[in-house]
Amino acid sequence: MDTATESAARAAAADYEKVLVDAQRDAAVFEEEHRSLLGRVQHFLHAYPTMVPFLVLLIGIAAFTIPLPRLVEVEIPSTVEGQAPTLETQLQFVALAGNRFFQPFNLSLIVQQVTIIAILGIAQTLVILTAGIDLSVGVIMILCSVVMGHTVLMYGLPLWVAFPLGFIVGLLCGTLNGIIITRLRLPPFIVTLGTWSIFGALNIFYSRSETLRQQDIEAQAPLLQWTGTVIKPYDLFLNTFNLTVPWLKGSVVTYGSILAFVLAGLVWYLLSRTAFGRHLYATGDDPDSAMLAGINTNRTLVATYGLAGLICAIAAWVLIGRIGGVSPQAGQTANLDSITAVVIGGTSLFGGRGSIIGTLIGALIVGVFRNGLALSGLDVLWQEFAVGVLIIVAVALDQWIRRVSG
Repeated sequence: MDTATESAARAAAADYEKVLVDAQRDAAVFEEEHRSLLGRVQHFLHAYPTMVPFLVLLIGIAAFTIPLPRLVEVEIPSTVEGQAPTLETQLQFVALAGNRFFQPFNLSLIVQQVTIIAILGIAQTLVILTAGIDLSVGVIMILCSVVMGHTVLMYGLPLWVAFPLGFIVGLLCGTLNGIIITRLRLPPFIVTLGTWSIFGALNIFYSRSETLRQQDIEAQAPLLQWTGTVIKPYDLFLNTFNLTVPWLKGSVVTYGSILAFVLAGLVWYLLSRTAFGRHLYATGDDPDSAMLAGINTNRTLVATYGLAGLICAIAAWVLIGRIGGVSPQAGQTANLDSITAVVIGGTSLFGGRGSIIGTLIGALIVGVFRNGLALSGLDVLWQEFAVGVLIIVAVALDQWIRRVSG
C-alpha cells in the first residue's frame, strides 16, 4: 500500500472515531443483579415448586393443632347445697380441631378419604402438564366401575372378563379424548366437556341407573372389593414382628391407599426417568419447540390422555372397594376435586411445570382442611368456601412464580 493510500485510510479512521466520541465506553457486565428477599423467595419457589404445597400443608396442620387463646364458658359448681351452678367465662388455650386431629385413626381416615382424589389427581396431572385439562376423569371412573360390576352381576360374564374390560374401557375413553383433541385441533376443555356428557349418558344406559349392593358383589365378585380390605398397622407389627408401636394404635389402612402410593411412584418414575416423561413436559412447555426438537407431540398427547383414562379405571377399582358396592351416582364431585388437588399441589395450569408429589400433597391439603374444619364444628358450606379460597390463592401464587421464567 503506498503512502497516499495509508494517509487516506488513517484519515477515514479518524473521522469514524470522531463520531464515537460520546459513545458508551463501559464494559458489559453479566453478573446477576442483587435481588430482594422477596425476589429470592420467588426464584426459590420457581426452582422447587413442590415446596409451596408442602408449606401450605404444614400451615394447615399447625392451624388445627396449635392451641390458641379462646374465651370458654366454664360451669362452676356452687358451694351452697341446692344452688344451681354458675357459668363463668375463662380464657383457655384450645386447638381449633381439639385433641382429635392427631389421633392415629383420624390421620388414617384422612388418607382413606383422599385416596380416590389422589389417584384421579395423578391422571389429571399428566393432562395438565401438557397444558390441557380433562373434565371427564370422574365420569370415566364411574363408567369403568359400572362396567366391572354390572358385567358380572347383571350380564353374567365371568369376573376374569369383566375386570380387565373395565380397564380397557378406561383406556379407550382416554384415548378417544386424545384423538379428538389432536385430529380436530379442538381445545381440551371443550372436548372433555363434551365427552363428559357422552360418557355420563353411557353410564346411565349401561347401568340402567341401578345400584349394586355390597352383599351381591361380595358373593359373586369379591376381587372388586379387594382394594377396600382393611389393614391395622398396630396389629400387623405386633403379630408379625412382635413390636409394639403405640402411635399406630387405632390407625386403619386399606389396600386402595397403598395402591395409590405405588401408582404415584410408578408415574413419578415415568415422568422423571423416561423419554416419554421428558416429551410430555416439553409438549406442555412449548409444543412448537418440541416439534422442532423431533418430538411427535400428537402421539405424546394421545398417549397421555390414554394413560390418564387407564388410571381412572384404577380409581374405579378403588372406588368399589371404598363404598363396597357399585353406584352410577358415586363420585359426582371427583372432576373438580382432582383439579383442586393438582392446582393446590403446584402444577401449573399452563403446562410444563409440576410433579406427582405435589399432587399427593395437594390431595392431603384438601383432606386436612376438610377434616380439620369438620372437627372444628364448621358447616360444610364454609368448608367448601375454604377450599375455593385455597384454589384461587394457589393459582395466583403460580402466576407470581411464573413471572420469574418470563
